[in-house]
Amino acid sequence: MSTYSKDHMVYLKKQKKEKKLVFFFRLSIMVVFLISWELLSRAGLINTFLSSSPTEVVKTVIGLFHDKTLFTHIGVTLYEVMTSFMIAGIVGFIIATILWSNKIIAKIIDPYLTVLNSLPKVALGPLIIIWVGASTNSIVFMALLISTFVTIITIHQGFSRTNPKYIRLLQTLNATKHQIFLKAVLPSNIPTIISTLKINISMSLIGVIMGELLVSKSGLGYLIMYGSQVFNINLVITGVVILGIISYIMYLIIDVVETVVKKKMGINT
Repeated sequence: MSTYSKDHMVYLKKQKKEKKLVFFFRLSIMVVFLISWELLSRAGLINTFLSSSPTEVVKTVIGLFHDKTLFTHIGVTLYEVMTSFMIAGIVGFIIATILWSNKIIAKIIDPYLTVLNSLPKVALGPLIIIWVGASTNSIVFMALLISTFVTIITIHQGFSRTNPKYIRLLQTLNATKHQIFLKAVLPSNIPTIISTLKINISMSLIGVIMGELLVSKSGLGYLIMYGSQVFNINLVITGVVILGIISYIMYLIIDVVETVVKKKMGINT
């Protein structure tokens, strides 16, 4: 026998139906877009020299695969993205924790974080190359500049907005600041941290591609830049499509992690 009540069973069925509906429309939008793109290209209603077509993108992917360069470019970009993603996540979390634990430091640092976050990172590209060198390090550094400050600001805001009732309750029990953080602040901000990771993935990917456009000899950013230099729009579009697929896969991974964590914590999604 089921341990769930009838109302809860109805709710679960509604949730499953909603998920199937969302998946159907997501897939439908993509299929309609690809079919329309292909048909318009074949009918000559759009210029394939400027917009390529799904068929040409597939042919370009196959060509890159046969040249044994496809996975090389993807691997380089993934390495740079994951490196910057992990560093930004760890550094951002540590600094956000320090700012939460010391309100004076937070007030001093806050305007600097805002200014640094708003700086146009592309304009700093030449300086980054001079400081770090024209290598993978400069690409990762560019990604860190873009993702780290967003991570710090978002997580710190979440920590600061923790329900004060939880904190007061622990304070009445003579809990230390360390205990308050572990028992109240951190658990209540798990959803915020996971949401920040989703943003961080996007920011890291953007930063890496920006860095590869400035200085790289491999990677998807290099592929896009090279394609634009030789007026090979198929190569450019292919690079963009692969980036979109990678971004979506990374998003799905974080989404699965979020679902698992929320289930373990008993948080309704």
